[in-house]
Amino acid sequence: QVQLVESGGGLVQAGGSLRLSCVGSRLTFATYSMAWFRQAPGKEREFVGTMWSGGSTYYTDSVKGRFTISRDNAKNTVYLQMNSLKPEDTAVYYCAAGRRIMSDYYTSAAWTHWGQGTQVTVSS
Repeated sequence: QVQLVESGGGLVQAGGSLRLSCVGSRLTFATYSMAWFRQAPGKEREFVGTMWSGGSTYYTDSVKGRFTISRDNAKNTVYLQMNSLKPEDTAVYYCAAGRRIMSDYYTSAAWTHWGQGTQVTVSS
């Protein structure tokens, strides 16, 4: 079945940067829209950003100007570049894949396949 594997998480000081990667297998990667979500302790999973299969991107307001999503279809990989990290960015970050994503893109239910998550911790 489809598999998504995230990597790149870790501990970083506030103001620092991290780049997360998500490698997909057993899917026609280029035909999928990809998204990043995150879940902090005691909170619901929240939408971070998406790159649709056509290449356009959208981000939640709290990360605009700091986070950038990119993808390399030849490597079946989507990236999340996170700059100017803040303690409130601390969470488990998940990548997700889906097709025919519509106006509900910001909901977990809209996405079909999920990775196992990678922890990002930002210290103050």
